[in-house]
Amino acid sequence: MLLTTQDEFADYQIVQTLGPVKGNTIRARHIGKDILASLRNLVGGEVHEYTKMLAESREQALDRMVSQARILNADGIVCLRFTTASVMQGAAELLAYGTAVKLQPKKP
Repeated sequence: MLLTTQDEFADYQIVQTLGPVKGNTIRARHIGKDILASLRNLVGGEVHEYTKMLAESREQALDRMVSQARILNADGIVCLRFTTASVMQGAAELLAYGTAVKLQPKKP
């Protein structure tokens, strides 16, 4: 599956637009990680616990979006975007979305 944040692929032409696809996940903070993050906040630097949690959330949202595109027999997804939203105190949604398309190689 080819993915891009652009409207098209350099080496492929879009032959059919299949429609929007999305994948999301909602994650809540963990009290133990909050304590470590608070301590790290005192001395500065990267909060590794949250970096890891957000990286896992992005991957899960991407995987779910790609799964939805595969159901449509898509070859690629264009206009890929991420967005986040607060769901409740201490929990947030991460959403990946784009447009599923059928592709064919461009002729030279």
